[in-house]
Amino acid sequence: MRVKIQESGFLLIEALIAILIFSLGILGLVALQAVVIKETTDAQYRVEASMFTNQLIAQMWAEDKVNLATNFASPNGPRYLAWRADVVTAANGGLPNAAAQPPTVVFGANNQVTITIFWQLPGAVAGTPFHQHATTTQLQ
Repeated sequence: MRVKIQESGFLLIEALIAILIFSLGILGLVALQAVVIKETTDAQYRVEASMFTNQLIAQMWAEDKVNLATNFASPNGPRYLAWRADVVTAANGGLPNAAAQPPTVVFGANNQVTITIFWQLPGAVAGTPFHQHATTTQLQ
């Protein structure tokens, strides 16, 4: 003798679970895309910071080594001030919020120079730590 089992509504529950699993997968993809966009933006600013430091180092290589510290040291070197204006002016392709913490150029012994650039991502909340890129080289 066969026993008839009541199965009404079971197909509806299966469909709802399938929709839930599909929705969670889509939400995961959207969250992943948001993270990828943020990381890509951060990488873009790191590349720009590296290009700014390389630009200043190239200018230093072309200068007379005797006057490097006078012309390029922060905060008052004339060549530093011109370069700094490019770094902090976001309208000219500079780094965002770099004016809040200006870049530093510090000279050590034997024309060793350390250039550090700071920036914050656009829309960063107050108190968010600055990103930084530091390059150290020796000019001879």
